[in-house]
Amino acid sequence: LLLLLLLLPPWGSAGASCPPRCVCASNILSCSQAVLSTVPTPLPRFTAVLDLSHNNVTRLRADWAPGRLAHLHALLLSHNGLSFVSTEAFTHVPHLRHLDLSSNRLRALEENLFSDLSELEVLLLYNNEISSVDRTAFENLGRLRKLYLGQNRIARFPLELLRDGSRLPQLALLDLSANRLHSVPVGELQALPAWLRDRLYLHANPLACSCPLFQLVARGRHRQLSAVVDFLEELRCLPPAATAPVGILSLAGQQPLNCSEAREAVLEAHLGDSVTLGCDTRLRGVRQRHWVTPGGERVLEEGGNGSAALLANGSLQLRGLRPEDAGTYACWVAGPLLNETLYVDLLVHNFTLHGPHDTLNTAYTTLVGCILSVVLVLIYLYLTPCRCCCCRGAEKPPPPRDDSINSSVLSTTPNHATGVPGEPCRSRSASTTGPGQNGRFKVGGTPQAPPRHGPKAQRKVSDPDSVSSVFSDTPIVV
Repeated sequence: LLLLLLLLPPWGSAGASCPPRCVCASNILSCSQAVLSTVPTPLPRFTAVLDLSHNNVTRLRADWAPGRLAHLHALLLSHNGLSFVSTEAFTHVPHLRHLDLSSNRLRALEENLFSDLSELEVLLLYNNEISSVDRTAFENLGRLRKLYLGQNRIARFPLELLRDGSRLPQLALLDLSANRLHSVPVGELQALPAWLRDRLYLHANPLACSCPLFQLVARGRHRQLSAVVDFLEELRCLPPAATAPVGILSLAGQQPLNCSEAREAVLEAHLGDSVTLGCDTRLRGVRQRHWVTPGGERVLEEGGNGSAALLANGSLQLRGLRPEDAGTYACWVAGPLLNETLYVDLLVHNFTLHGPHDTLNTAYTTLVGCILSVVLVLIYLYLTPCRCCCCRGAEKPPPPRDDSINSSVLSTTPNHATGVPGEPCRSRSASTTGPGQNGRFKVGGTPQAPPRHGPKAQRKVSDPDSVSSVFSDTPIVV
């Protein structure tokens, strides 16, 4: 029995923990194209990447992972014919960051389907049969950055995912290409953050032609956005009373819509400023004109209320700028023959015009003053000429160790000693002692000054052992 135990592979080795028909390399398990109908068991607890693509796993139940896989961050389930995913299927993989469910047969995204994946960053759902998306399907996905829903059967634009920005706050890419969208809310899309508005893929949809749609695409081409430039041939729409789609950009100046090219301008301002956004249209005989703010609100009446006011010449005046006033403003102009839309991107810097510069100057002045003070102190301490060979007074002995440190450091007036002209310098190590004092002065005592020999015989010298001699307010006399 002992011999058999020695011949068995150790528990936890690659041979004992790797499921059958899978290839294991460190913490990566590849079970792709293994003709599996269920998820293999048992799965090692240290699994970080699990590849189950190109199999026959048609149902993903709640018990597919009986144990908690705390290290799993990538799960690949593409090309499985998957048609059912339990709402509790991801309970045991809370740290998943990459989930690939593409190229399957999913038809609907149920309520709170991905709510357990709070750390998910990339979700691939393209090439399925999805036609229904529950409003709470993407709840609690606060870190999701990329969502791929292309090549499905979605007929309604899921604007609730983007409108307030609270459901998917970090979403930076949304792919809705090759679906069944007939219209998109262009006005609300213009109010989206720039990083998301510029990475919204809408090509290969049966969209209805309109001038706002044309201006949205034309603006993307002007900015060289990959979502427009890379799929320009697939950005098509169906004109009114037509049977064949046409290129969206071919609507410029063509009947019956006769859309006009949109123009852009960029304006920078600071907090509290008042700016005027010009609507310098080329049209003559303007019949109607209005502005649309980044929040989607229309400014129609001249004068207006609050911080936005429409001027008589068609310009928009903004007073007391706030950070939320930044964004893209659109001026829509209707003429007798053509329509025109002008866009103004307003950048509001999060400081006043003079605030940061004054703060910077004050900090710079303070820093220079501190450096000069330190330099002067160093010059005084180390570059003062040595007076050891010709000192005119007896040097004061070092302070006694029994004295309080406050008496030497916090002294308000430096101590001075008197000396006799011509007297040779005494060594610092030799202290002057009084009789009966064992070489020390009494606490708080002072040495007795020698007699004077004349008015000019006494010279004051600073106490080199006192810190107060450097920082004292009393002038130093040498």
